[in-house]
Amino acid sequence: MHTTPLTPELLRGALDLERTAHGLLPHRLPARARAQCADPQLAMVESQPSGVRLVFRTRATTIELDTLPTKRVYVGAPPRPDGVYDLLVDGRPAGRGSVAGGNTLTIDISAGTSERRPGEAGTVRFAGLPDAVKVVEIWLPHNETTELIALRTDAPVEAVTDGDGKVWLHHGSSISHGTDATSPTSTWPALAASLGGVELINLGLGGSALLDPFTARALRDTPADLISLKLGINVVNADLMRLRAFGPAVHGFLDTIRDGHPDTPLLVVSPILCPMHEDTPGPTVPDLDAPGEGRLRFRAGGDPAEKASGKLTLGVVREELSRIVRERSAEDPHLHYLDGRELYGEADFGDLPLPDGLHPDDAAHRRIGERFAALAFTPGGPLGDGAA
Repeated sequence: MHTTPLTPELLRGALDLERTAHGLLPHRLPARARAQCADPQLAMVESQPSGVRLVFRTRATTIELDTLPTKRVYVGAPPRPDGVYDLLVDGRPAGRGSVAGGNTLTIDISAGTSERRPGEAGTVRFAGLPDAVKVVEIWLPHNETTELIALRTDAPVEAVTDGDGKVWLHHGSSISHGTDATSPTSTWPALAASLGGVELINLGLGGSALLDPFTARALRDTPADLISLKLGINVVNADLMRLRAFGPAVHGFLDTIRDGHPDTPLLVVSPILCPMHEDTPGPTVPDLDAPGEGRLRFRAGGDPAEKASGKLTLGVVREELSRIVRERSAEDPHLHYLDGRELYGEADFGDLPLPDGLHPDDAAHRRIGERFAALAFTPGGPLGDGAA
């Protein structure tokens, strides 16, 4: 077996690669951004490699990847399945696997505490592949921090430098990150990218799409042909700011991105339907009255009457985002708006309800991805050919 050094040329979708005692840890925020926020929740989600994949050309029939995963365990919730590695050959699904063991991060949401325990590395193996030159992609688990240790193949590997699509840079919440999708290629951004023929960089940061200036600078400094921002739900979840602060924060976020991408097509997407927060402010809290359902559920912790004091609901957020984009687009013809309920609305909730009250399931991810591709990437769409 050939052992190929893991180098940046083999990886796509990460903004930074950290050398660790074990190997290479992909990050979706650069080191400077990480240094500006000590929030352990952000550290966890930005190191989960949603959209990050190894891409190389080879005629190998057997591929082995050694990794050290970090598994999450939530106190009071059933065990989570192992993270999934998706194998694509020439763009088509060709295998799926997992790595057992690894480090363990035990999280007590109610107490706001966590505990980390070290574990052993493991191997995901793909065999019986076609004996022909092909482009191989290994999509890393979207919801499991993954340190890359070694890549072995039974034929030499070379980096693929001839990308065949425009780079789509997307930022959003846990829904964009891929929560409750079953695999890294079944998150809605991965599905939309495949249908749209674009190269995905996914900065969906579960719980941390909070209009942070360091995230805006990361978006500003990342080369991209197309950009989309799915904003609002996490600001409500965290009960982070009032209406007075939200509007200027959105303007500042857009201003920073435009400093690096003055003419890039930029699509602002408001939240999908989430009934518990449509007219009720945050914070979002665990539903401790539903322990018998076998999974974590959430509920709105605010009071609808608090809207009068400036608390944010999804309805208020959509109105503000629509207004901001409408006013800015008079001088920025490359800026566009999409109501998230066009991706998942009332009829969809009746058909495919949110299992935990907040996140779509795998079938809903597919529906959202298909609709986003049709609305955004088709000719004449805000991110399609000929987009203004």
